[in-house]
Amino acid sequence: MADRLEELFQRRDRERSQKANSIAVVKGKQLPWEVNRQGKMRWYLHPNIDTTAIRSLLVFIQEIPPGSRSGKEKHQGGRVHYILEGKGYTIIDGTKHEWEAGDAMVLPVKPDGVTFQHFNADSEKTVRFIAAEPNLFDALGVDMGSGFEQLENAPEFKA
Repeated sequence: MADRLEELFQRRDRERSQKANSIAVVKGKQLPWEVNRQGKMRWYLHPNIDTTAIRSLLVFIQEIPPGSRSGKEKHQGGRVHYILEGKGYTIIDGTKHEWEAGDAMVLPVKPDGVTFQHFNADSEKTVRFIAAEPNLFDALGVDMGSGFEQLENAPEFKA
């Protein structure tokens, strides 16, 4: 049986091998869209994607159809959204925050987490944003000390 220090060296070697064969450029056109409980998303970096050069971030693009909304989530916070197209608003803990293309919207970090939901305020154009957050799931667990819950599904999601 290997000692704990030797296990770290073995893990290091596995990580180095994985990184030597990992991809440095994630081609968005090659990624699938998924419709999940939060809405339509395309994942660039995710804790379960092990083919990329890093796993320290979560990065995704989300689209919200005209007049629609995302699911409603409870989350630790600390996620930044950069609005690529469209206009709308996000309700964070009951407070409405309006945004449009070119704006950045940040979920605050709170000890008990935040509840949020995004809305497309345009009845004709799709909202598209990119979101990123540190991958704290590996260090703190998916609940990250405050809970991770889907409180309402996006209208486009079919169970």
